[in-house]
Amino acid sequence: MDTLALILSIIGCVNWGLVGIFQFDLVAWLFGGSGTLFSRLIYSIVGLAGLWCISFLFRRKAVIEGE
Repeated sequence: MDTLALILSIIGCVNWGLVGIFQFDLVAWLFGGSGTLFSRLIYSIVGLAGLWCISFLFRRKAVIEGE
């Protein structure tokens, strides 16, 4: 689950980088616009993966303190 969340977060970061630098939304381009159901589903899944990745910060701290 952690690896999948990290991969999805990286995909989201690349997409936001493209938007910021080139004003090109890869997800919207691939799936027919940013308002389509499938694009919104992808955005939501990537967002949830990003939220999951927040837990990495706390788990790392717990591992360091546990040693």
